[in-house]
Amino acid sequence: MAALGKCFLVTGPPGVGKTTLIIKVLESLKNSHPNLTIQGFYTREIREGSERVGFEVVTIDGRRGLLASTTNSSPESFRWPTVGRYKVDLASFEPLALPELQVKEGTDLLVIDEIGKMELYSSSFFPAVLKVLESGVPLLASIPVPKGGRDIPGGTHLSPQ
Repeated sequence: MAALGKCFLVTGPPGVGKTTLIIKVLESLKNSHPNLTIQGFYTREIREGSERVGFEVVTIDGRRGLLASTTNSSPESFRWPTVGRYKVDLASFEPLALPELQVKEGTDLLVIDEIGKMELYSSSFFPAVLKVLESGVPLLASIPVPKGGRDIPGGTHLSPQ
């Protein structure tokens, strides 16, 4: 296994501000270190009025794709895995997010927001996260604390030993 880099994990229950913190850190780093090479993605709520109706994945370079939705009723969406009332669109998530987890030469920081239940429905996601950890590239990531206090599968691999 390669030497592990610094790993900064933001954790907390849904709605506490994990993504907001990560976005503010990214903005600060871009302003203070404009030559820093950052790759990865964060998730953002999709709202209709005051109601949250889904989540989208946003890459550091601004590309967007659907992660999960309550409003999609296409025939294929009935086969999608669900988390609560959200249908997880792996066909949209994987082609956008998984390439962002392949560490490119010269990357100074990799961002993963978040390592959560929806993302873990992708069978390729967690192995890709482990490869990022083994790469030695500093990682800024968020891990939600489930409402019931249960662990995210595989989360123990990310905790300090």
